[in-house]
Amino acid sequence: MTQPPSQPPSGGFGAPQDPQAAPGQGPTPPPPAAPPQTPQPGYGYPQEQQPGPYQQQPGPYGQAPQQPGPYQQQPGPYGQPPQQPGPYGYPQQQGPYAQQPGPYGQQPQYGYPPQQPPPPPGGKGGKGKVWAIAAGAVALVLVAGGVVLAVTGGDDAKDKKDTAGKDKAPEASASASAPVNPGDGQGDGRGGEEDLNAGRQDGEAKVLWYKTAPKVGSDGAGAPGMWITDKVAVKAAYKEVLGYGVQDGKVSWPAITLPQKICSVTKNPSGAGKIVVAYMSGTSSRANCNQVQEIDLATGAKGWSAKIPEREDKDDFFDGTGSSISLTYVGGDTLMVGRSMSGLALDAKTGKKKKFVVEQYGSDCFPKAFTGNKDKLLSVASCGAGGDNAHEELRQLDPETGKVRWTKKFPKDWTVGNVYSVSPLVVYSTNQDDKKYNIASFKEGSASVRAEVGVDGLDTGCGAGFSFLTRDLNGCQGVTVDGSTLYMPTKGKTGGANAIVAISLTSGKERWRVSSPEDQSLLPMKTENGSVVAYMEASYGGTAGRVVSVPVSGAHTPKTLLQNPAGTAGIESGFYSKDVAWADGRFYLSATNLSGSAKGQQKLMLAYGE
Repeated sequence: MTQPPSQPPSGGFGAPQDPQAAPGQGPTPPPPAAPPQTPQPGYGYPQEQQPGPYQQQPGPYGQAPQQPGPYQQQPGPYGQPPQQPGPYGYPQQQGPYAQQPGPYGQQPQYGYPPQQPPPPPGGKGGKGKVWAIAAGAVALVLVAGGVVLAVTGGDDAKDKKDTAGKDKAPEASASASAPVNPGDGQGDGRGGEEDLNAGRQDGEAKVLWYKTAPKVGSDGAGAPGMWITDKVAVKAAYKEVLGYGVQDGKVSWPAITLPQKICSVTKNPSGAGKIVVAYMSGTSSRANCNQVQEIDLATGAKGWSAKIPEREDKDDFFDGTGSSISLTYVGGDTLMVGRSMSGLALDAKTGKKKKFVVEQYGSDCFPKAFTGNKDKLLSVASCGAGGDNAHEELRQLDPETGKVRWTKKFPKDWTVGNVYSVSPLVVYSTNQDDKKYNIASFKEGSASVRAEVGVDGLDTGCGAGFSFLTRDLNGCQGVTVDGSTLYMPTKGKTGGANAIVAISLTSGKERWRVSSPEDQSLLPMKTENGSVVAYMEASYGGTAGRVVSVPVSGAHTPKTLLQNPAGTAGIESGFYSKDVAWADGRFYLSATNLSGSAKGQQKLMLAYGE
């Protein structure tokens, strides 16, 4: 196995994306620019197509190439590395809580701005750290985008003046502008005055309720996270967390207002129905995403709050929370907090007890990203950055103790972009230099690859959601896994027809595919009752979306479960960066980024049903 060349640990695909670039949601938006093309499939793929500038090569796992499926498509031209706007589908945990990244508007995950490190006080820090990791990333950003860097961390006096500066997080409060009669079911909680059901035709679903977005500054704001329970639909937006009745949209509990902008969330709730929301410590460029608040989805009650420490050692100059952290529930009661170069495992019940730390191992391996579920904790590390032995490693850890169970070393130039599913483990990786990608399933409890996917033309556009020094591994909108089958969309023209492909995780081969019955894109959301449930997205020409089910056995004929009303097609197609969910016969659509320059009142969330 050859060794990779020098490479920065993250953000190596160009300048960071502008987290506020999402367009506003309006009733008649212009069509967006076409999403970036993704790398063509890499190793282990069929070789029947004509050779081109990016010929496919055997993959890093040493497996024989898969035979092509009957519907093999030519990969599209390579434009730029895949990026994911905000995430939201977590195939490892199916159900109404699944969070999916939107296919439009390539934003950093959930509107997070790029992470920015401080300059080191010297060439090296304590403990023999290899500071070339951050230095390489800084140089890359400066060359590629001319980005003005701010200092990460809050340890100096100036930073403490601007940020919270205390061990205890600032207290979140019930909103001073909470809806009328909050919590008694009478207030509208940002409800609009438009009648979105006017002119509704027979056979069309109703807009059960909708909510408008809070006003934000000119730089915009994130609206990360949407959680659906059997009774409450919860949405985070700007500085607020809001809860509504799933059927009528009435306020379920008083709005929670946080002192500063929300910068991260746990995209899946805990087993006890709790979430954790992180918010900034201040408003200046020196503020950090280090204040966290627990919230009960059912009642809106605030639980524990805490301030996340910037680092474990004062000499770890490049570690820290910066402008985003990752938050993931793993194990029975562990909250994994991902910083730029380490991970902190907290007691999820109290937020106070430090269970373990995932930090530098070996001489030059630094953890960069985390994901997991109740059984597993997965970590990706950048090793040897800036040297001849640069590579990445994927490790499975015990979610209660942090003990390493296995390590998988990736070969030269290959980067772990996403984890499509934790159980079974399905990993998406990319080779930027050769402009290829790979999707591989792993044997349970092992670093051994079970199969590599051998299907061309797949839409992997959400596969690598990088910010500056962190990345998000938590699944991909439009990708879902059920048992031994992976369901993915193909690439079609922007807003046009595509197909859903069922792929065996034991062989990597295509099992079947079904094309969209209309000139609209299909986006798998989940599997239930023996079918794949997909959202047929609204078109920019004014055709409303719908929810369809595709049986996984027998005839794979799409059946309409819910036809959205034609009268709201313009609003529906205006959610460029969006989150979608299907639960208990209702379809939910919400924004994940809020524009600071949109004219009129932006729509935050809509619920459709019979």
